[in-house]
Amino acid sequence: MLGIREPGIYGSETYATLLDKISAHAEKRGVSAEFFQSNHEGALVDRIQEAFGNTDGIVINPGAYTHTSIALLDALKAVGIPAVEVHISDVSKREEFRSVSYIRAACVGSVIGHGTDGYLEAMDMLIERSLKKCESK
Repeated sequence: MLGIREPGIYGSETYATLLDKISAHAEKRGVSAEFFQSNHEGALVDRIQEAFGNTDGIVINPGAYTHTSIALLDALKAVGIPAVEVHISDVSKREEFRSVSYIRAACVGSVIGHGTDGYLEAMDMLIERSLKKCESK
């Protein structure tokens, strides 16, 4: 519902435009990006588990599941893939319940309140983390 749901909070950029932006950034950085979106918690858990063994990093915006889903936390912990949590809005300046993030404990970083550019920042965090890891070998 990006671009439709509460544009005053989330902006008017559509999901398709966001995917184009991420794809262009990935190409510029020399990495590939895959996309998955679902409104179903189990489908998100399944996709995280499918990433095991074939994915270098996960950028995740779990939406409202941020504040409720121990299942997503457990899935991220189980696969052990570096993940960065993204929130388009600044959840710390919204309703109190939004300050609770179950998945943050399984993430190497968070990007909060930077609009859709937060996805690009999250990608960059994972790329830089990977480069540092390679340099230390």
